Amino acid sequence: MNRSLGLAAYRAFARRQPFNASAQQPPRPRGELIWAHATNEQRYSALCDLSLRLRIMRPDLHLLITIEHARFDPLPAPQNGCDHIVSLDSDHPGTAQGFLEHWQPDLCLWTGGHLMPNLIAAASEAKLPMILLDVGESDFPARRYNWLPDLTGASLACFDTILANTDTAAQMIRNVGVADAQIRVAARLRSCATPPLCSDDELAEVTNEISGRPVWLAAHVAEAEFDAVLDAHRAALRLLHRLLLVLVTHADADAEALKRGIVTRNMRSADWDTGDTIDDNTQIVLSRDADNLGLWYRLAPLTFMANSLTPGASGNSPLDAAALGSAVLYGSHVTGHMETYARLAAAGAARTVHDSESLGSAVVQLAAPDQAATMALSGWKVVTEGAHMTDELVDMILDQLDRGRANHAPT
Repeated sequence: MNRSLGLAAYRAFARRQPFNASAQQPPRPRGELIWAHATNEQRYSALCDLSLRLRIMRPDLHLLITIEHARFDPLPAPQNGCDHIVSLDSDHPGTAQGFLEHWQPDLCLWTGGHLMPNLIAAASEAKLPMILLDVGESDFPARRYNWLPDLTGASLACFDTILANTDTAAQMIRNVGVADAQIRVAARLRSCATPPLCSDDELAEVTNEISGRPVWLAAHVAEAEFDAVLDAHRAALRLLHRLLLVLVTHADADAEALKRGIVTRNMRSADWDTGDTIDDNTQIVLSRDADNLGLWYRLAPLTFMANSLTPGASGNSPLDAAALGSAVLYGSHVTGHMETYARLAAAGAARTVHDSESLGSAVVQLAAPDQAATMALSGWKVVTEGAHMTDELVDMILDQLDRGRANHAPT
């Protein structure tokens, strides 16, 4: 059965599925829009990080991520780099057409398998540039309806470029009839670091203020973690009297509650955001501004990535900290970045803590410069191992977008 007949049969079946109107979707942003489809949590996070890299060169670029609701439990938390998340749970021809007409993307990035033939065919018919990323051997599950034609090969052929993550996966794609010229073997799609910047003058000034004191950073601390972090620091101070904690709160945390907890423990703090200076008596530096993390990651050889100690937390990416030379501690609730933490932990660049006691003990142990430096070097290797693949992907995407601009330029 040829592609057109097979697709017609599939479309006839798909028309029985629920139809979701595009009117339910948020408005399309102005400017260039990349549509990326994520098939699991790790790919979702990696796509958000990729978007941040792309925006360095294209500040006005927007990213729409689509998911199938059934593949995410819970739904992914919003992350920097992603403008909209839309659930595509039906491959109804009307849904596919309405989606494309509403969003009018400039480029499609599809990750993994679980292809939606109507949507992919409609995108191809609309001449949308399409790249398939991170295709593995397990990304094409057994067919659910054997009496329907197999459209895997026809769907794969719609993509301009297919990046398989193993030689075996590449051969599987060739075996269903995809031209070899469309297929490349590339590294897995990984979350990547986009380290925040900081002022060299400010870095030099703060380095002078702390005067060689040992420093650790607690980043993105949620309100429910205040007591654990403060108790860990108080315990560590018994052995490291000059130890300085830089505590950057989660955006929704109550900073006044944190200050009350510090006073209750008879510790002395400086509020960085209001202009307090750091002196020899300062034990804790407080900030509510995550934009300052570029400074603190560079200063602190050890970072506790918070929003990870309490059930229901999802964690934050540790890659920026690792890229800037900081060893990483983290709690066990990092569902949004599990694969990234697992890579760092396997390399010896990150360590799990479970409560204030284990956090305090880890801080004391890793305050030794050689201990933190060994972990930091391992972390830097993890961060950089996928950098070449990410750079190639960024170049490929920008090239496609530039071609689109040229094609639509007035003559």
